Amino acid sequence: MATGIIIQNPKNGLTRMGYFGFSWTYLFFGWWVPLIRGELGVAALHFLFTLCTFGLWQLIVAFLYNKQYMTRMLEKGYVLKDEEHLMARARAELGIVEV
Repeated sequence: MATGIIIQNPKNGLTRMGYFGFSWTYLFFGWWVPLIRGELGVAALHFLFTLCTFGLWQLIVAFLYNKQYMTRMLEKGYVLKDEEHLMARARAELGIVEV
């Protein structure tokens, strides 16, 4: 089950919800999830892979998508901005090491 956490871009103050854990949303809606989240290139690739694997891709990526999405957001400069216990859980699941 996915857990929601607030992420924020300190450069422009934009706040979004990020998730970590299994993505039921991706399991049921597949490539529509990255499309709705504004990741057009990722959505196009996922659509192609879903077609080529007759939907098996969707089942596999449901376990991976939230971690990949959060990693991309953190690489773009977003930071975790939520309660400390949630941020600690997210760091552990996402493999973030504090410096």
